[in-house]
This record gives sequence, structure tokens and C-alpha cells, in this order.
Amino acid sequence: MSLASRTRLAGLLAALTVGAVGVTTWAYGYGTTPESAAPGAALRPGVTEGTVLQVVAHPDDDLFFMNPDLSRSISTGIKVATVYLTSGEADGRNEAHSPHLQDPTAPADRAAYAEARQNGIRAAYAQMATGDRTSAWQRRSIPTVGGGSAEVDVLVARPEVNLVWMQLREARSISGDNPDSLRGLWDGKVPALGSQLTSGTPVETPFSYDKDQVVEAIAAIFARYRPTTIRTQDPTPGRSRGSGAFLDHQDHMYGARFVQAATERYAKSTDRPHFSVQNYVSYPNSGLPPVLDPQAGEEKLGYLKTYAWSDHQDWCGSPAGCGDRKTATRPAGAGWSRTIRYGRGDVTSWMTEGASGRPWAFTVLDGRMAYWTRGADKAPWQGPEFLAGSGMDTGATAVRLPDGRVAVFGTRTTLGATPQEYRRELVHSVQVAPDGAFGPWVSLGTPDTDDVSGTSAISAPAVAVDRTGRMTVYVRDSRRTLRVSEQSAPDGAFGAWDSLGGSGLQGDPVTATDPAGRRHVYAATAQSVLAWIQQTPDAPFGAPVPTGLPATTGPLSASPRGDGVSLYFRRPGTGTVATSLVTAGGTAPRFSPVTEEGGEGGYGSVGVAGGLLTGRAGAGTVGVSDTDGGPAWYESQMHYTGAPTALTALDGTAFGAVLGLDAVLHVTTAPPAGTEPPGSRPPSSPWYPAVPQPADEADAADDRTGSGWQR
Repeated sequence: MSLASRTRLAGLLAALTVGAVGVTTWAYGYGTTPESAAPGAALRPGVTEGTVLQVVAHPDDDLFFMNPDLSRSISTGIKVATVYLTSGEADGRNEAHSPHLQDPTAPADRAAYAEARQNGIRAAYAQMATGDRTSAWQRRSIPTVGGGSAEVDVLVARPEVNLVWMQLREARSISGDNPDSLRGLWDGKVPALGSQLTSGTPVETPFSYDKDQVVEAIAAIFARYRPTTIRTQDPTPGRSRGSGAFLDHQDHMYGARFVQAATERYAKSTDRPHFSVQNYVSYPNSGLPPVLDPQAGEEKLGYLKTYAWSDHQDWCGSPAGCGDRKTATRPAGAGWSRTIRYGRGDVTSWMTEGASGRPWAFTVLDGRMAYWTRGADKAPWQGPEFLAGSGMDTGATAVRLPDGRVAVFGTRTTLGATPQEYRRELVHSVQVAPDGAFGPWVSLGTPDTDDVSGTSAISAPAVAVDRTGRMTVYVRDSRRTLRVSEQSAPDGAFGAWDSLGGSGLQGDPVTATDPAGRRHVYAATAQSVLAWIQQTPDAPFGAPVPTGLPATTGPLSASPRGDGVSLYFRRPGTGTVATSLVTAGGTAPRFSPVTEEGGEGGYGSVGVAGGLLTGRAGAGTVGVSDTDGGPAWYESQMHYTGAPTALTALDGTAFGAVLGLDAVLHVTTAPPAGTEPPGSRPPSSPWYPAVPQPADEADAADDRTGSGWQR
């Protein structure tokens, strides 16, 4: 959205009630109409709708690790709020880290430094929303369910943009064992954690929370804002193999665990919309290849420079300062301005076909595994329906068994009654009969048996099925190696977690079987891609094979093609989609030269099926393209969460699916050939809700979403 468009929208929003805000406009383009719809349903293309709420540990975690998702959500006009758990007061000195710029005699003032960070955040959000960093805010104090108070800031020109400051004390150390911290409170080392109020805040009285009160306070904020998408950091980032220290800031990790507990509590309420959770990688981005193209990286860096008060101009009138001068010497962080990565939910294998070609799509909503399906002959989609059980992490992997039954896999977190009982495990559920109900969740345990409560940075599972119906699961463990567990027989129990080797693995492994029946497994590293490929069907894997492929941004997709398997990935620094065809059968697998799929860059995973690619286009919206040398990306007007997926129906039609920011499944089919005017940009490709709501229900949902929004 251009600055002029944002300005016009801001003027309109200021004149509207909050309940009417939040739906972006749609410009019709090329593509297909919905395949089916219920009588009386609203036949309108999917646009960016819903309510997005970020929860981060410190001021700037959102700018470093959740942008450009954050700025692009703001640009659509939907409701966006960010919650800061701590004040980020650090040592109380608003000065550069460089020793020659520091004044050791200057007194520490944690309240003032925390205020400076608030000023910088408000400026960055104002710039993202209006183009003017000085755009005014309304600030007030509200009581929290936990017995304290929080500051709520509302952007006057864009009242759907809110900031919530919980103002808890930060750890004041990346990894030091400081009991007065979120980590200490979670682990029971302190009975309560006190506040660190900023100077200038409308919150007047200091307070403290015990562990349950923090959970209650966050859950109450969820209830107030009614998000359909919750963004937070990674609760299990892993440890260093050398020192054993956490790979992320302890506030990031334990703040995310408090969010996990709060979402679990919020999910038990009934008067709320469905919601999804997206986790973001923070410090572990350091040292990994850049993800964003130069233009997106520069835009992100610009907001960070605003936050860092890089020009040092006194435009805010605050004695504390107008931004975070600690960040000013390195506003890009440790390469963070050029990257964005998801800690979970970046796998594209969450849709499969069951009996009679019936599609089944799975995703986690409200901490439970949800699914949508439709019958034969393009019958209407139905869903979401839910499998029993809660605690599911974002992400799903679905496979079809030879008899037409469907199995779904994922990871599950158990919070436990004590900190030592916190753990993650892999689980799966299988249909009892084709097109039938799903059986109970069955645990596969975890390959991480050490320090289970401290960290379990396992990946999403990749699952293969052999000709007899026996399933094999591949997962990256916390030591960054590949592990495998397989059934003893079809419908049998899974065995122990064996090691397949590899080192430095990143992201999620992927697997595919070539037309000859040979299984391929791939996993990215920071420098290249490793492969495990059977020489003959059912043969054991040997050591991982170096592929010689270039570095990737992380997410991989694999799909059978020709006489081999095509591997798809994004190029670092541009985000363009590239592919290599891998063929096996000789003494060593052969990797074709890397070719480009064309179009502008993007980021995140790419779904592949039947010549159709789905993924984030350059603007961050979901788009589609053609694997057979067709035109560049057809962009939509819709932003989404998680990863896209694609499937080829029995009639040969390829279609894609994503979960919108509104927690609704949206689908599309391939754009018709010949719709791109010569010499022009590719046209838009609309997506549609898989289960359209009747118009009156859709309007009622719009009124309910965000009903407690601040003005």
C-alpha cells in the first residue's frame, strides 16, 4: 500500500468506529471462481482479514524478528496489536555499546531508558502505519486480571494499531541465571516478579505478579483483543553443543512459554474466534543466510533506524530520549534486518488425499488439530472439525495409506504441573477406516531424551509410507542431526529413534519417493543441503550425501517429477525460487543444474503439486506460479500465516491452500493459461474461503472480532 493510500485510509479510519475497521479492499484479477459454495454463502474472494496480536519479550523483538510480517499486516488496515512483556530496561544507560562512546560515570536510570525504548517503538509503528514517526498516540493505564496495570497506546490516526506494555522486569542478562526474571518465575526460583515502570508511563503504582497471574494477565489481553493470529517467539530454541547455553535470550524463550500457557488458558474460553499461533526464530538467525531481498531488507532497516533514534534529532520532546541508542551503532543487529524465519509451522505437507481422491487439510487452531475435507466431484468443503486433545504445536504432516486412510502427525507440548514436566513429543493419529473418524493420538516420544524440560528443539516430522503401508518418520533433533523411527509393520508400533547422521541441520527435513520407489530425504544446513537417498527401493540409507547445492534460506520442498525428485528452495538474498532435479539408481545420485522458477522474491516455504507452486510473493501476499516455465508469480491480495500447501486432484487439477490471518482455510486453483497480457506484470490470482460463510454470519463475525479494541 502506498503512503498516499495509507494516508487516505488513516483519515477514513479516524472517522469510523473501531468495530467497522479492519477489512482491506480487493481488486479483482485473473484466476478461478470458487468450485462450490453452500447456498446463501458469501461468494467473495479472500482478502486479508482477522486480528493479529504479537507478544514479545522486549521492545525491538518485533522489529528485528517479526518484520516484514508486522509492517505488511499493518499496511493492510487490519487490527494489529503488540504486547511487550518486559520493559527492556537493561543497564539503564541509553548509550551506544561501543566502549569509547560510553560514560562510566553517568548514573543508570532504568525507568528513563525503558521510556526511550517506548518512544522508539511508538515512532517505528507510526512510521509503518502512517509514514510519519511523530504521529500522535493516546496513552492510558488499564487494570490487568493479574492484579497489576498495563499501559495501552492507541495510534490516533490509525486506531486499529495498539501497543500494550506489561512493564515486567527483564532478566538483564542474555543467559545468566538471574532469579528475578521470567525464567526464574517460570522455574519457581522466585514467588513473584516485580514491575519496572518507565518514566512517563500512565501506570502509577508498581506491582508484581506470581506465575499464574502472568498467565492470567496475558490470557485476559487475548480475550480483550480476540486475535485470530498470535505471533510469538520460540519456546524451545535449543542449546549450544559446546557451552550448553541457550541459543536464544532467556526472556525470549521463557516469555514464549508464558504465552504458550496463556493460549492454552484462552483456548478454554468459548466466546472467541478460532486462532492460530506463529513462532519466530530470534537470535539463532545469526550466521544463517539472509532471507529478504535488498528492498525488503532496506525497508525493515529503516524502521529499525527510526527505533534506534539514529538521527539523534529531538523530535519527541522526552528527556529520556527518542529511541534506543544501544541499537544505533548496529541497527541491523547480527544480520537480523535481512532475515525472518519461523520456528514452527513451515512445512508444506499438511494436505493429502484420502479415499476416492478426497482431500484432507490439517492445521492447528486453538491448540487442537483441525481439519477440512470435501467429498468427490468437487463437493463443498466442510470444516473445521477437530481431533480430540489439546497442546498441539503449530504445524502438521499428513500422508495417505495404501487403503485410503489418512494419518496426521505433529508435535505436542505438555506444560506440566511443574517446570520439570515441560516437554515436547511427536504424536500421530490414523483414521480407523477410509473417510472415517480419527483414532486417538499415539505418542512416538522424542529423540531428545536429555534436558527434556529445558529445551526440545525438534523439527516438524517428515513422513514416508512404503508400498505395504508401513510409515517412517524423520525428524531433526536438538543436536541438529537426523533421526528416524519406523513401524515394525503396517499399523504396528514405532520403534526407537535411530540416528542417520548429518550435522548442523536447519529447519525441517522433507521426504519424497521417486517413480521407481526410491525414497529421498533432504535437510538444509547453513551452507548447502544434505541428502539421504536409497539406491534401490527399501534399501537402507547410508551416510548423508553432500549435494553440492548452494546455500538456501532454509525451507525445502520435494516432489516426484520425471524419473526423480525435484527439490525446491529459495535463494538467499533474493528469495527467488530455485529447483534441482535429483535422480538416483547409479553409484551416486545426480543433481541437475539449479534453475530459477522466475518472478520476484519472497520468503518462507513453497508448496508444490502438479506444476503449481504456492508461496509468498515479493509483497508478502500469497501467490501461485507454474513449475513448467510459465509466467512469474500471480499475486493475490491476501496475507497468510504458516506455510502454503498444494495438491493434485484425481482429475489432474492442481490447487493450493493456505491459512489466512483470519484463521480460515483459503484455496485457489492454477491460473488459466494465456491470461497474462504480453509485456505486463502477472495478474492477480484470487483465493477463496474453502467454506464461505453466509453473508449475515460473516458480518456478525466482523463485528465480534476485536470487540474490545482500544480507541
